[in-house]
Amino acid sequence: MGRVQGKVALVTGGAMGMGRTHSELLAAEGAQVFVCDIDEGKGKEVVSAITAKGGKAEFVRLDVTSEEEWSAAVETVRARAGRLDVLVNNAGILLLKPVHETSTAEWDRLFAVNVKGVFFGIRACVPLMKASGGGSIINISSIYGLVGAASAGAYIASKGAVRLMTKSCAVDLADTGIRVNSVHPGVIDTPMTKDLLHADEASRKAILGPTLLGRPSRPEEVSQAVLFLASDDSSFMHGSEVVVDGGYTAN
Repeated sequence: MGRVQGKVALVTGGAMGMGRTHSELLAAEGAQVFVCDIDEGKGKEVVSAITAKGGKAEFVRLDVTSEEEWSAAVETVRARAGRLDVLVNNAGILLLKPVHETSTAEWDRLFAVNVKGVFFGIRACVPLMKASGGGSIINISSIYGLVGAASAGAYIASKGAVRLMTKSCAVDLADTGIRVNSVHPGVIDTPMTKDLLHADEASRKAILGPTLLGRPSRPEEVSQAVLFLASDDSSFMHGSEVVVDGGYTAN
């Protein structure tokens, strides 16, 4: 316990799925967590669950595609906590379509959330993180940022962009005390994938694909990797890819 004791963390997409478990685990390990999301109701539920267990958390309304809302969110963190040590760029959306069937509007929306949201987050948070003496930026990519797959061209392009943006930022921020790494989950059992995983056995097998462990990950299994990167235990990890995929990319 206490692996991130005294640290201040901002988690995007914190109202559900992996974002919720990231927020809950960081808080359980001692961080003050700002749970950021567009869903105020579910976001406040997460905060209530954390505080009921003695943790520190606040909800901040944040649309990651808005520069103005990013500025306001960071100012809230500055005002409430005075520092920022951990940024988890978790917010993301999924689109399963071949590129040639993807509309321009769908492509633009996917990139606005999955890529521009990460860009805005890093740009908005780095000054406060620098003033705090450094920290850890954790960008949630995907196995689809590492490998190709059918019917996911736009999503794969967005997650590949997050992967390489992470490395570029690691180079740019190397002398600031801010570490930047990416996490690449495999198939996770979350609200975003429930229709695919629980529709029927054929759909389940199709989406799990070559996952060697034969099951989807629980969100909290990915959150353990996030906790590691947020903590000082990962002090020599910078520009790295942490793959949590049950063996999906091993063969």
